Amino acid sequence: MSVSLNAAESKKSRAPKPQSLGVSVTLPGRILAIDYGRRRIGIAVSDELRITARPLTILERKNRSELIRKLREMAREYGARQIVIGYPLNLDGTSGEMAEEAARFANRLRKELGVEVELVDERLTSWAAEQTIAETGRRARRKDSGPRQSHDDFAAAIFLRDYLERNKLNRPASQADKD
Repeated sequence: MSVSLNAAESKKSRAPKPQSLGVSVTLPGRILAIDYGRRRIGIAVSDELRITARPLTILERKNRSELIRKLREMAREYGARQIVIGYPLNLDGTSGEMAEEAARFANRLRKELGVEVELVDERLTSWAAEQTIAETGRRARRKDSGPRQSHDDFAAAIFLRDYLERNKLNRPASQADKD
């Protein structure tokens, strides 16, 4: 004698979802990473658990208001709870003109978007992005890219990945662990 379950019975037999057990699960939320430049802005995003980082897009910087508007839309679309901006320090650790410009941009984003904004050391991330792309030989052609393709989104993903790794041990325990 064989027993078969139809789709409705099969769904009933599955384990209940955490919400139905009275457990509230709060995810840390996504982080947007910005590789700030005078002509282009590379954007990367984390997953909601803040484990992985992936390149997202490259924005051409035409005017500041339009850039802020696009970043606001992206933060809303991805539900970003935090933004990290690459802080281009010199190799000796001193800040130069671009680092100061990135700091001013971070302050403006903090005011305009109302989310936590943090500057993150991005030394050698553009170089690392170029090396990674050269080693894998994988980079899709972009419609808007000229003879020299930009790797700003990959650079943003690299410093976001490094940021996530550094902060992995500093994450607070989940609510379930506290109870």
